[in-house]
Amino acid sequence: MKTYLALGDSYTIGEQVLVEENFPNQTVALLNGKLSIPQIIATTGWTTDELDAAITAANITTFDIVSLLIGVNNQYSERTVNNFEIEFEHLVQRAIAFANNNSTHVVVLSIPDWGVTPFAEGRDSKKIATEIDAYNLVCKMAAQKFNTNFIDITTAQRLDGNKEEFLAADKLHPSGKEYKKWAERLAEKINEIHSF
Repeated sequence: MKTYLALGDSYTIGEQVLVEENFPNQTVALLNGKLSIPQIIATTGWTTDELDAAITAANITTFDIVSLLIGVNNQYSERTVNNFEIEFEHLVQRAIAFANNNSTHVVVLSIPDWGVTPFAEGRDSKKIATEIDAYNLVCKMAAQKFNTNFIDITTAQRLDGNKEEFLAADKLHPSGKEYKKWAERLAEKINEIHSF
């Protein structure tokens, strides 16, 4: 059985949904006994530097698969893309180290666009989308630079982002139904990586 480490923020722990509905646990369920229960290091509101500090404190060993989804709170806090790039690339390199220095065992997921949700009503959704796109370009380029995998979940999430069935009660975070879509993409990628 392969081991799995999930690094991130509210989107990784599954804010406002049951633990089994977050995307790491749904990924494990989809792989049906091929992956162990994920170790999740993620907290709602975390920025890249906060995740980095938490990783250091956690004294992590090595894993067969590592996923990384982080950055929305950097954007929300209006931090610069340049600052994000520096900190995100550092996190990708740490993720590779946790994957026993096998970069192909790391999966970077794109950042969802919270600007399409009802929570963002009255805000400049175009500005948010533009900034999220800039952040996601950093994520994609970093994934390529360090030879890791990249999954775009944002394109599909933007179509679901204002539909009640795909939202948690706070009208901001995804529901288990949305996370299932991410989990399906991730499980497919893990199947490719480990030839299950």
